[in-house]
Amino acid sequence: MMRPSTYLFILATPILAAIICALLIVLLRPLLLKYALARPNARSSHRVPTPQGGGVAVITAALAAVMLASQFAGLRLDAGLLTVFSATAFLACVGAVDDLRPIPVVPRLLLQAIAIAAVLAALPKGFQLFGFLPFWGERFLLLIAGLWFVNLTNFMDGLDWMTVAEIVPVTAALALFGLAGNLHGNTTMTAMALCGALIGFAPFNRPVARLFLGDVGSLPIGLLTGWFLLQLAGNGYLVAAILLPLYYLADATITLFRRIGNGDDIWVAHRTHFYQRATDNGFTVVRVVTEVFVLNVALAILAAITIYSKSAGTDAIALVLGGIMVTLVLARFSRKRA
Repeated sequence: MMRPSTYLFILATPILAAIICALLIVLLRPLLLKYALARPNARSSHRVPTPQGGGVAVITAALAAVMLASQFAGLRLDAGLLTVFSATAFLACVGAVDDLRPIPVVPRLLLQAIAIAAVLAALPKGFQLFGFLPFWGERFLLLIAGLWFVNLTNFMDGLDWMTVAEIVPVTAALALFGLAGNLHGNTTMTAMALCGALIGFAPFNRPVARLFLGDVGSLPIGLLTGWFLLQLAGNGYLVAAILLPLYYLADATITLFRRIGNGDDIWVAHRTHFYQRATDNGFTVVRVVTEVFVLNVALAILAAITIYSKSAGTDAIALVLGGIMVTLVLARFSRKRA
């Protein structure tokens, strides 16, 4: 039985992360203005050079908050979590370099694969989602899925507040699931910390943004979020793990296949994601991210229902309802406003 003070330190983790993140941004912003300006390109939604690299503060705050809170709470960070943190920091460094001087596609993917492989190696011994697959085959598929999830998180970070509107509801839901006993304590604390850090970042990224995450933030955020969802799926809640990021998965994956079908170079910057097309179709940035946020809250509620119902029928109904809700939002974004 944990002491009440231990619970207090755990619950204080997101507040601590938000404060650390905001303070770091204030300290780092002059340097980012000088060395890390993001200039508008074909993919951009902004029209003037804006500093990027806010992800340095987000990732640093999230990891530091977990370490500090666990220290004060008297909790031990296991070797697996420290490996995940090391991989997250490594991927943040890769993103930082890519922000300043773009890395060619193949080396970038190889570096990302190293970080993802480290996270997979840190999974509990015998961890397997699908018993009918050989262990090595599932690990290979998880590596490919991890590469896609990390990159789609980066691709979807193309609008002010978009990553906040997506990841805050997802991590908040994961934290609640963890506090209810459906995730490991260290995973729960890390989800809470990432949620808090993004809330600390949000005031600086609100439309019109004064600061962007950059690859230094979006790549490791994708890695951590993918790790959270993998843990949730491994605990028997695969449908919940699919529902939580369903909007991101649908927007990015449909866009990828559409571009492949059109013969487009998929590594070239573009503005054809549904959320980007929405702004071209007359939706305000605030309207787009608000709809995404509300959709993600609804998906989180469906995910919670599947966790606590423990029914295959409920899982199927929730997946259908989630798919319908995502489809309706994507369809709205695709049409010009009257």
